Amino acid sequence: MKENIHPRYYRTTLTCACGESFEIGSTRENLKVEICSKCHPFFTGKQKFVDTGGRVERFKRKYGLE
Repeated sequence: MKENIHPRYYRTTLTCACGESFEIGSTRENLKVEICSKCHPFFTGKQKFVDTGGRVERFKRKYGLE
C-alpha cells in the first residue's frame, strides 16, 4: 500500500438538526446533517415533509395553486 496518499481518518461528532449527536468515523471533523436515523421517516415510520429551499411554494406559484 502506498504511503501518504490516504486521507486522514477522524473520530468525529455528527450533529443532526433534531438535536441528536453521536460519534462516527469520517474523513471530516464535526459533521452537521439535517436528517439522521432518529428522525428519518424510513426509520421512524412517521411521515415527515421536508421542503428543500422553498420548492413547494415555487411549484404552487408556477401553476397557480396558491
